[in-house]
Amino acid sequence: MWFFARDPVRDFPFELSPELPEGGPPGPWVLHRGRKKATGSPVSIFVYDVKPGVEEQTQVAKAAFKRLKTLRHPNILAYIDGLETDKCLHIVTEAVTPLGAYLKARAEAGDLKELELSWGLHQIVKALSFLVNDCSLIHNNVCMAAVFVDRAGEWKLGGLDYMYSAQGNGGGPPRKGIPELEQYDPPELADGSGRAVREKWSADMWRLGCLIWEVFNGPLPRAAALRNPGKIPKSLVPHYCELVGANPKVRPNPARFLQNCRAPDGFMNNRFVEINLFLEEIQIKEPAEKQKFFQELSKSLDSFPEDFCRHKVLPQLLTAFEFGNAGAVVLTPLFKVGKFLGAEEYQQKIIPVVVKMFSSTDRAMRIRLLQQMEQFIQYLDEPTVNTQIFPHVVHGFLDTNPAIREQTVKSMLLLAPKLNETNLNVELMKHFARLQAKDEQGPIRCNTTVCLGKIGSYLSASTRHRVLTSAFSRATKDPFAPSRVAGVLGFAATHNLYSMNDCAHKILPVLCSLTVDPERSVRDQAFKAIRSFLSKLESVSEDPTQLAEAEKDVHAASSPGMGGAAASWAGWAVTGVSSLTSKLIRAHPTAAPAETNVPQRPVPEGLPAPASTPVAATPTTSGHWETQEESKDAEEDSTAADRWDDEDWGSLETSNPGHKSQESDWSSWEAEDAWEQGWQEPSPPEPPPEGTRLASEYNWGGPEPSDKGDPFAALSVRREAGAQPRRDSWGDDNWEGLEAESRQAKAELARKKREERRREMEAKRAEKKTAKGPMKLGTRKLD
Repeated sequence: MWFFARDPVRDFPFELSPELPEGGPPGPWVLHRGRKKATGSPVSIFVYDVKPGVEEQTQVAKAAFKRLKTLRHPNILAYIDGLETDKCLHIVTEAVTPLGAYLKARAEAGDLKELELSWGLHQIVKALSFLVNDCSLIHNNVCMAAVFVDRAGEWKLGGLDYMYSAQGNGGGPPRKGIPELEQYDPPELADGSGRAVREKWSADMWRLGCLIWEVFNGPLPRAAALRNPGKIPKSLVPHYCELVGANPKVRPNPARFLQNCRAPDGFMNNRFVEINLFLEEIQIKEPAEKQKFFQELSKSLDSFPEDFCRHKVLPQLLTAFEFGNAGAVVLTPLFKVGKFLGAEEYQQKIIPVVVKMFSSTDRAMRIRLLQQMEQFIQYLDEPTVNTQIFPHVVHGFLDTNPAIREQTVKSMLLLAPKLNETNLNVELMKHFARLQAKDEQGPIRCNTTVCLGKIGSYLSASTRHRVLTSAFSRATKDPFAPSRVAGVLGFAATHNLYSMNDCAHKILPVLCSLTVDPERSVRDQAFKAIRSFLSKLESVSEDPTQLAEAEKDVHAASSPGMGGAAASWAGWAVTGVSSLTSKLIRAHPTAAPAETNVPQRPVPEGLPAPASTPVAATPTTSGHWETQEESKDAEEDSTAADRWDDEDWGSLETSNPGHKSQESDWSSWEAEDAWEQGWQEPSPPEPPPEGTRLASEYNWGGPEPSDKGDPFAALSVRREAGAQPRRDSWGDDNWEGLEAESRQAKAELARKKREERRREMEAKRAEKKTAKGPMKLGTRKLD
């Protein structure tokens, strides 16, 4: 029977990359890129080929294999696996790049920063301190070729071939026999006696000085070049001179060298080193320290290397969120680091965390997610938005915190293009109807109107026809002046979504009523809108063939391209009305409620004027809204079709602090069933007030009226009989006659209460009258 020996190299769980070798330290080792066969994760593989006649080199290589396998330190090259055969030695480590190649690539790209070098040198000195002070080992090979850099930019000390014990129990230092390495030996070793060496770290600290010189000036040509510091920073020069001094006694211990460089104004005393030191000890830090650290981290990330942010900061942020209960403080640095990731990596690392965050009940986290949604919305696919994001976001519409309600409304601008038919045309419209009708904060009602105008192009044709006209008409009746302006601009920005009949019969009558609005800004925008719609109607009247072109978008399916007109009026999303709610949120939370008598909007002549109702300021409101009038009146050419794309929605916030907007009692304006019903078509004209006489009842100065009825009266009767309120499946709520209906309902309720009170009093009197009992004088009352 034949037995075949297995090939250990073939069975090795790692394989070499077909790419060319990267080189390595001077000597027999050759550095290759490799990967793990099972997972494909990248690694580095140091290969030594055993050759006959070089037994001394082979022993050095085997010693290095053993040292690297047994030494574990964050700043020493990490050993993963190894293979030792009669023909070769393989050492598998974390994926690294030689320091010389790394610095050259960074310098050519223009990304090499002094902060990065300060932390790299800090790591090498810390590794030397560990070897000398904790392990009593002399590295004996510190140079540029013995330092490697991982993918996070961390410097690792390798090249352990010539390491020996400082206690002398393993013999003296091994012979190198490589001229390139011998030039880093200190001058006291030139005589060969070694009697001048006084401290065990003196030789390695000299070599550290050579490394510092090479980092800033390039390869060391000869030892005499160390006398000229060259490009070494001034803050590091004094400590560098101590390292390359001729007297080995004055060379500092690695620990003291770190302490000197970390002194105030020292080379290693900077924010980058401090953050790295904190990250190394983050597991033992107190929760309050972690919170403060993450809050301040985002300010510094812009000046840090990209690889450091991706491979060192990001894992710590993800760990802090998953296991450290860091909460909302990790969001800002997390999204800032996310900018450095590719689309696939972002999907794998950031999106799962974001989806999990949306289900959190932490208000601070929810509002920060909404505020920063613009940074990650492009990475969310439609199924994720509709099934995992939107169901949690809509809870913000019902939140008692005005800031969360406002940010939820704004987030719909980004989510609307990704929402499905049901979420967009049914669920979202239901919440918008409730906010516009019942929210007590004027800026939130205004932002709801603005958002509706911006996402109008994404709505279905039937939803646009049912919602837009009614919603903007309701906004024009809002007691908050910027909301009325938003309603006018909403009509203008969605002008291409209305038929000519709607423009003439529904929109223009509403706009004309605003030409006598108490606010100058509302009147100005109303006149501009009227001129725009009239110009459109006039052009179609002069050339009826333009009707199809003018109404091409009315019945078209929802399309992002149709929102071109609305895409430019986004000022509120940055400044504008949004800052009004910011003032609201910043108000003192324990302020005593105040009552403010707010003037009511003018009512048509002949209608009973509503009584002024004092509005009680809630603890979160400032009591009144600061408004301003526009500083300039934009002159509009009457022949221009429309110029609403250039409208600045940020001007809705005004700057006249002495002028108060007209906020009436909101309960008299809102609809009782707006939450359930939604938007409805404008209601028909209300009947004339009681006491109004018809034309046939007047004596026009002629003969006595005959028995014939006045034709105007008959016409009026026919119109009243034919005028029926139009209803549809959207709901039964009437958005037009809210004030009148509410006043009537209140009057009827008051009358019923008075009637019940009267009955109760009569019952009490009757009961008292029929009562039988002792009187004051001890007698009974006789009937």
